[in-house]
Amino acid sequence: MREVNLLDSYPRSKRPIREREAARAVQREVAKQFGREYFDGDRTQGYGGYRYDGRWVAVAHRMREYYGLRAGHRILDVGCAKGFLLHDFRRVIPGVAVAGLDISAYALDHAMEDVRPFLVRGTADRLPFADQSFDLVVSINTVHNLDAARCADALREMERVSRAHKYVQVDSFLTEEQRETFERWQLTAVTYFDPDGWRRLFADSGYTGDYYWTITE
Repeated sequence: MREVNLLDSYPRSKRPIREREAARAVQREVAKQFGREYFDGDRTQGYGGYRYDGRWVAVAHRMREYYGLRAGHRILDVGCAKGFLLHDFRRVIPGVAVAGLDISAYALDHAMEDVRPFLVRGTADRLPFADQSFDLVVSINTVHNLDAARCADALREMERVSRAHKYVQVDSFLTEEQRETFERWQLTAVTYFDPDGWRRLFADSGYTGDYYWTITE
């Protein structure tokens, strides 16, 4: 189990924290439905328009090199949304097999056409895949949307369906100021800790994969 930032190439944008905080009481419930408003509605409700722009290509390259991925390997994205990362895995690793899971019917209905046949609707704590089905299981900013018990179950599920590598990224904070900023910004996270708290949950869940943090600044 290693702390490694495999999204270090992913661009960071300026977040309108004050605007979202002002609307948070109403918009949080809207966001947790993970429908059109969350993905393609106003920025106070979620992404403010979740559209493909190629920014996941560098992440796919990074993971390919880090994990030695090649044609024939199987990759699962837990919380795949519209399938952008899976699309880019197929671009940078010809011959790779992909699968994705998301709770959002809206996201799956609007997923990229080339990966849509490989996506299923479901929850991270009950993956509909056989044991040791995948060479890499990734989950980026997803499992923290479950309560602590279900979050632990989701980590166990990642272990169960992986035969090799796992990578999870979750919301966290390094300082009290970062925690306060995160709580002003976040809409959907239910479980969140500082890094030590997450490491305890990883250990208690038997999670052995790699991990990193999404820090709101």
